[in-house]
Amino acid sequence: MGDRITVCATCREGAGAKLADHLAAAGIEVRLVECLNACGAPLALAVTGEGKATYLFAGVDPATQAEEVVAFAGLYRDAPRGEIADARPAGRLRFCLRGRIPD
Repeated sequence: MGDRITVCATCREGAGAKLADHLAAAGIEVRLVECLNACGAPLALAVTGEGKATYLFAGVDPATQAEEVVAFAGLYRDAPRGEIADARPAGRLRFCLRGRIPD
């Protein structure tokens, strides 16, 4: 499995599907799921990769942060173990981080 972003399909009435389409068009592997159990702060997404840390984000605004998610995916791709020391290139998305799970 390569790097992948899992997006909640039910958050914000279809916004997850639109974000997933945007990410797929940027060449990012995407998986839509019914729920990431972060309903108190929609939209939720997780960034995962084999042998890498996993990141969970919630409170993401797809209308204004889609490119920030793409930027984070690039940082993640370039991080051998998925550990990103400086997420500033991902803009305000870094403030939506809810957790990092080590590999």
